[in-house]
Amino acid sequence: MRHPDGISLNIRESDIIEEFVRSSGPGGQNVNKTSTCVYLKHIPTGIEVKCQKSRSQAVNRSLARQILANKIENMVLGRESEERKRIEKIRRQKRKRSKRAKEKMLNAKKMVGEKKRLRRMKDEE
Repeated sequence: MRHPDGISLNIRESDIIEEFVRSSGPGGQNVNKTSTCVYLKHIPTGIEVKCQKSRSQAVNRSLARQILANKIENMVLGRESEERKRIEKIRRQKRKRSKRAKEKMLNAKKMVGEKKRLRRMKDEE
């Protein structure tokens, strides 16, 4: 199955459980007599989708598959982005500081050192 944006999500039809159930709400006799609501479950991820937006079963099937693909994509890309964030954090930590940032950091360290030196002198008295 391909996502509408062209991303391949490796979703196989054999991994999807599809059921048709009776819809609820407006729609009259058509909704009451036919099973137009579509229920999909993606077995590997456990994601479930239920769609009853239309009175047509075919339209609901299509919409349900799109919703399922979007949910799986969010899950997959969410994991990838977390990994990307972790790598980027490490890269920032290892990156050489600018001259100004280094001076600022060293000045802050000198201030802390000066405080400690003054405390030691006070304690010795």
